[in-house]
Amino acid sequence: MIDNYLLEELVTFASEKTLAKTAEKLNVTQPTVTRGMQKLEDELGIQLFERHPNRIILTDTGKLAAEKATEVLAVNRNFVQQLQNYAARQSVIKIAAIAPGPLILFRTKQASFSTHISINDDFTPSDQVTASLLNNENSIIISDQEIQTDQIESRYLGTENLYVNLDKFMYLANSHQVSFRDLAGLSFVVLNDIGPWKEIIQKYIPNAKFLYQEEWAALTEITKYSSFPYFSTNITTVTPRQRTSNDDRVRIPITDEAATMTFYANYLKKQRKSLTPLLNEISQNWPNLS
Repeated sequence: MIDNYLLEELVTFASEKTLAKTAEKLNVTQPTVTRGMQKLEDELGIQLFERHPNRIILTDTGKLAAEKATEVLAVNRNFVQQLQNYAARQSVIKIAAIAPGPLILFRTKQASFSTHISINDDFTPSDQVTASLLNNENSIIISDQEIQTDQIESRYLGTENLYVNLDKFMYLANSHQVSFRDLAGLSFVVLNDIGPWKEIIQKYIPNAKFLYQEEWAALTEITKYSSFPYFSTNITTVTPRQRTSNDDRVRIPITDEAATMTFYANYLKKQRKSLTPLLNEISQNWPNLS
C-alpha cells in the first residue's frame, strides 16, 4: 500500500517541476522530498526519475505514475468526504431544494419538527439532485421533478402556486384571477433569488420589466412607498417574515399551468425508514391553496 503523502509529493513535483518548489508547496524540507521520491521508487520497484547533477526530471513512466496518482488521490478524497457526509447525516437530516418556497417553509416550521434538520440555503441545480443524494451531501432534496431509480425514490409533497399582488386601484385588481398575458407590459418588484420562478415570469409575461431586489427588506420598503405589483405564493404568505408590512394590495391567483410548481421530496431508498417521520410532518405542514 502506497502512502498518500508519497503520491502527493509525486503529483506536486509533476506540477512544480523542481524539488525546491515542491518542498515549498508542501511546506516540508527538500531532503524530505528527496527521500520520499526514493522511497516511492523503491516501493514500486521502477524508476520514476532521471537524476542529473543539478536537477531531476520525470521519466515517461514517472509522468504516467503522476497522472495515476492524481486519480488515486481524487478517489481517496471522495471516499473520505462521502464517509464524513454520511456520518454527519446520522445525527442531522440535511435538506436542500431547487427553489426558495420549500426552504422558507422549513425555516418557519423547523422548531415544530420532531427531527433535527439542517437547511442548505443554496439552491441545488436540478441536474445535480441525483449526484448530491448519492454523495450523501443532502438527505432530502425538494425538486419539481420526480426521481425513481434503483437507489432514489420520490414522494409527492404539494404544489406552490403563484399569485400577483396588485395595487387596489389598478383595473386588474377587480379580477378574481389573471393570466400571465393579462400582466403584459407591467413593471414588478421581485426578489432576485427565487430559483426557477425567475425564468418562468420572464418567459411568460410579455414585455414586462422586473426590478430585482437582493433583500426582502428592500422589496418591502419599495412596495410600501410605491404601487409596483409583486409576486407571492401559497407558501410565502403563510410565513410571517415574507409578508410585506402595511400592504393593502389585492392578491390574485395566476391561472396559467406554468404558475403552479409541483414539489417532490427525493431521497435514498435505503433511508426511507429513518426519513418517513419527517416526510410525514412536511406533508402535514404543506400550505393549501388560499
